[in-house]
Amino acid sequence: MDYLAGESSTNQYRFRTGDQALVRQINLAVIMHHLREHAPISRAALAEMTGLNKTTVSSLVRELIDRQYVREIGFEKPQSGRGAGRLAMLLSLNPEAGYIVSMELGVDYLMAICTNFAPKTIWQYTEEIDPDMGQQVIFDRLLALLYQGLNVGSEYCQNLLGVAVGVPGLVDQTSGTLLFAPNLRWENVPLRAKLQGLIEAPLIIENEAKLAALGEHYFGAARGFNEVLYLSAGVGLGGGIVHDGQVFSGVTGFGSEFGHMTMDPDGEICNCGNRGCWETQVSQRALFAYLRRAAGQGNETVLTEMTSGNLGALTVPMVVEAAQQNDRLTLEALEVLGHHLGIGIASLVNALNPELVVFGGILSLASGYLIPVIEKEVQRRALRWNREAIKVVVASHGQEASVMGGVARIFQAVLVEPNMVAGQPAGAFPMVNA
Repeated sequence: MDYLAGESSTNQYRFRTGDQALVRQINLAVIMHHLREHAPISRAALAEMTGLNKTTVSSLVRELIDRQYVREIGFEKPQSGRGAGRLAMLLSLNPEAGYIVSMELGVDYLMAICTNFAPKTIWQYTEEIDPDMGQQVIFDRLLALLYQGLNVGSEYCQNLLGVAVGVPGLVDQTSGTLLFAPNLRWENVPLRAKLQGLIEAPLIIENEAKLAALGEHYFGAARGFNEVLYLSAGVGLGGGIVHDGQVFSGVTGFGSEFGHMTMDPDGEICNCGNRGCWETQVSQRALFAYLRRAAGQGNETVLTEMTSGNLGALTVPMVVEAAQQNDRLTLEALEVLGHHLGIGIASLVNALNPELVVFGGILSLASGYLIPVIEKEVQRRALRWNREAIKVVVASHGQEASVMGGVARIFQAVLVEPNMVAGQPAGAFPMVNA
């Protein structure tokens, strides 16, 4: 049945002109979503899937082609044994409809990506930072990457569809202000106000873990799952919940701060000011502290040689390499980390009853050692009916899940409102060496 304006036989209600525009907008969004999920697809198949009549579908598709969001890619191949007949023209989303720039301001790194509307990556860049560099220096580096991404994208296509920035803290969605990022030691930073005047396109500022949850749901390991628990373990521990296909934010937008659940009331002080937060047990910082402490007590480890005796220079890839060499101390440390992760995840599984747990962040590089321990704890501690309904998987996009989530947020906005005004032709942005 079409969602078209008309007169009801029961209440004689007639849509006004504004209602007709809204209904057309809804139908355009329906077509875009089905194209994303099922392309290449014919107009007839779209009509069958959506319940819209063929005339309506043809009109909507023509509008989307005119707006360059959709393209015709050729006739479908005849099937074996099929009688002679007219072959249908297949449709897909148009990769050249525009470009998207998505960035992550991490605690110890900056990452930026530019994609087309496929979305296929055109350009990507990552660099290390340190909170001690200071807010202005880090912001200038973020700005340099933004300009570089915009310049790369504008060479590919003239339409900037939007920019997204993931940040490791609480974001006021009304103002786009980063209210509190404990591991960066930033408070009340008006990121949207600082960036909005530089671009003429939608700008999204969001918590990095929530974006990562969306990225995995849209493009990664959680695609096709509607009830998902996502965890991102790195310098801190972030999380996100996908409920009924949508990312859960809570009443004030600050939901899913799993890293700051109190797990040990007498534990160490967290950067948020609380004591014994979960992230003090399961972050890379906790992992490195365990290894340094154990090595300092005389335990042998290949990590000492890898770091030339400076265990302050540990990295997660080093830890993974040591584990692959069956280094006893490293395997023991990962076992402890997986144990603490599993306890918290089991509690969340009991509380949320998800169908999938996705493990991401830089520590997902060690997923081969951590997930078996996590699964063992979940089996031991979660209610049988909950644990039987879930599986634990590693994020498809790993540390890149957040920037892919930023792409998904812009992508999602276009799908929901395809007649939105896209970014103006980008022109030239200041060139800053990144």
